Amino acid sequence: MKKLIDGLAVVAVSAWAGGMWAIGYLAVPLLFLSLPDRMLAGLLAGQMFAGMAYAGLVCGLYLLGYGYWRSGKQIFVQKIYWLVIAMLLLVLLGQFGLQPLMAELKTQALPLDVMHSGLAGRFRMLHGVASILYLVQSVLALILVLGFSAPARSLPAA
Repeated sequence: MKKLIDGLAVVAVSAWAGGMWAIGYLAVPLLFLSLPDRMLAGLLAGQMFAGMAYAGLVCGLYLLGYGYWRSGKQIFVQKIYWLVIAMLLLVLLGQFGLQPLMAELKTQALPLDVMHSGLAGRFRMLHGVASILYLVQSVLALILVLGFSAPARSLPAA
């Protein structure tokens, strides 16, 4: 059973980091390059980012539970624990803070595309903030992968 639990932690780290990188830096840019309709590309990208946010929440919560199971209260002094917390907070801020604001702007702009409306500047600003937060989370994911690949395969004291 311990091997399964350890293995699932490795899968959670891999899925969270790999999914973020694959969606944010491969799939979404390809959508905008391949689809002639930018509104459709944006809609699909938003759905992909939302799906990844929920996957990240599941992975992050599993990793916190796993770390507590492995280390008990010692988890609170481990740097990698705080790294996972930071990533979870970024997911929550993006998905439940910025995304609803961006969706509201899109709704207010109808029947126009938000980028062709008077709300384009505000949307660009929110999109820029969301992109920066995603980049920060992506870098934190790299640190998580590197820290998690320690020989103990647990939430190490990075």
